[in-house]
Amino acid sequence: MGLRELLSGIIPEYDLQRISPHFDVIGDIAIISLPEDLRKFAPIIADTIKSHRHSIRTVLLKVAKVRGNYRTARYEIITGDTTITTHREYGFSYRLDLGTVFFNPRLASERRRVVTQVQAREKVLVPFCGAGSFVIPAAVRGASVMAIEQNPDAYRWLKENLMQNLCTERVTPICGDAFDTTLLPTQPFDRAIIPTPYGMDSILGVLAPCVRTGGMLHFYTFKNRKQSEAMEQNFNKTGYQVVTRRQCGNVAPSVNRWVFDLKKIMTFEGKNGSLANPG
Repeated sequence: MGLRELLSGIIPEYDLQRISPHFDVIGDIAIISLPEDLRKFAPIIADTIKSHRHSIRTVLLKVAKVRGNYRTARYEIITGDTTITTHREYGFSYRLDLGTVFFNPRLASERRRVVTQVQAREKVLVPFCGAGSFVIPAAVRGASVMAIEQNPDAYRWLKENLMQNLCTERVTPICGDAFDTTLLPTQPFDRAIIPTPYGMDSILGVLAPCVRTGGMLHFYTFKNRKQSEAMEQNFNKTGYQVVTRRQCGNVAPSVNRWVFDLKKIMTFEGKNGSLANPG
């Protein structure tokens, strides 16, 4: 049942139509977003959610969007006493503090789609890895994973989650900047999973040379449909084979998250990802 249905008859209809019908659940925490003039309804919304979802212990109101290098949002606790939770997804558990760590539960099926392509003994690179939701399933499938996270709080939760999911031996965690290629080994990776933060598309050119020819890159970006179509055409002309282009969420009117599954078919050199053998 959607949030509007739960609140029908409780909040005036005019106001109700301005409230998103969806809310996110991460572990035992629910997250709601409201226009500023409707935040007076936050306590009654929180009580309604908890009365229908008995597993929910905390309700947070998002008061600022994800921003900054650490990609953290700002929340106000409406009910409950902590922003720390354990989220379970396809048999894995991720403990984290939503006050300091970015996590998107809506990408669960997308994470599963990508990770099921990972083969045992692959060398996999995951920048912007957060608390480990791409890293841990890939490691459990038998890959050797290098996980890079700049946010020290997210890095701390990553290390705890590696222990909890029994995969520390297959993961090399690094607290650092994904753009700093000096952190990476000279031996190329078989696959890179790149959950790119908004506005950081240049990371593809930085990391493409670190993946072997014939390897895969799963590149996430935020574009409108026409821009994503243009990107696909450009990829097919500049050393990649686009295996998949698919939409996996929206962030603003007409702006969506897209993922490109790219097979690297030429060798790149330099941090701008220029072709070494343009043919």
